[in-house]
Amino acid sequence: MFKKSKLRGEFFMQGDIACAEGAVSAGCRFFGGYPITPASEIAERMAYRLPLLNGAFVQFEDEIASMASILGASWTGVKSMTASSGPGISLKAENIGLGMMMEVPCVIVNVQRGGPSTGLPTSWAQADMMQARWGSHGDYGCIALCPKNPQEMFDLTIVAFNYAERYRMPVFVMTDAIVGHMTEKVVVPPVDEIEIIDRRYTDKKPDDYLPYAVGDDLIPDFAKVGDGYRFHSTGLTHDERGYPDMTEHAQLTHAVRIVEKVKKHADDIILLEEKGVEGADVVVVAYGITARTVVPAIEMARKKGIKVGLMRLITAWPFPTKRIRKLAGEIAGFVVPEINLGQMVYEVERCAGGQCKVKSLPHPGGGIHKFETVLSAIEEIAHAK
Repeated sequence: MFKKSKLRGEFFMQGDIACAEGAVSAGCRFFGGYPITPASEIAERMAYRLPLLNGAFVQFEDEIASMASILGASWTGVKSMTASSGPGISLKAENIGLGMMMEVPCVIVNVQRGGPSTGLPTSWAQADMMQARWGSHGDYGCIALCPKNPQEMFDLTIVAFNYAERYRMPVFVMTDAIVGHMTEKVVVPPVDEIEIIDRRYTDKKPDDYLPYAVGDDLIPDFAKVGDGYRFHSTGLTHDERGYPDMTEHAQLTHAVRIVEKVKKHADDIILLEEKGVEGADVVVVAYGITARTVVPAIEMARKKGIKVGLMRLITAWPFPTKRIRKLAGEIAGFVVPEINLGQMVYEVERCAGGQCKVKSLPHPGGGIHKFETVLSAIEEIAHAK
């Protein structure tokens, strides 16, 4: 069963399984992992699927090794992925930074659970959003996608691989235990309808190739493994040759560039879903499972005559700064429900810049927001207009 590299048709599929199938469809042929709830189903699926496709699944001794392995696999030209939850992502953090510095395409899936520490192993949260952005030390750009259902676990995993290859960097899929363990209909389109971005290789000869030379897009080309290219790459700040360079020039040309390459392409990376936002007095900003649980409250508020819209962050990072800033000058306020004690709300506040009210609706995890809580917050801002 499911021996083809790409499924076709409609399936009743768990979110974690859909994520694995999206990875396979995107061309992933290496998975390095370590078991952890609630992400283990992704590893289990990949352990079954990849050997059938001449790929490789390896369960490592720990999360540190699993992250290192996908960086190494990617350097061989193979699309690679790992999946974990908060505690495992904490262990991966150093090698995530290595991947950012060396600009290694790969995908990291975080099926979020409550924390800190062991926290709520079998329950859920959205408390790792800032960890994705700032979890490793130093400055670097970040791309993080937030699925709201199993269909998007499939679709956005493919997008994550495309972004990883296009922008040459690790990319996050930030889901949670509800979406990961939810089972719904997943439609897998025909192969020729799935957009796949593959690695961009250099057209330069080995003697002329500089592994970190860039053009206007700020993204270096890769060299094909086995074609005679020999070069150096390191986690140290490096020059265009890949060799360590501790000068201010290197900081400007490399360390700054791995931030700027995401900023430069932000308009192409950012994905948003907006419903009823134009002309609204109140906008609810949500992501992942929370973007689904707030819908009844929004519908009730509209029945009461309140003009309220929903902005769903499909891309959490880079953050849609320009869009939030524009809306802040047009509305009475934002309501930001999150299954954490306040994380992305600070980005909304930063972008709003005091132009309107911003109401945080925190939740510590292990549950979802009550209908009445969201409705009350919407009414509070609307009536204070």
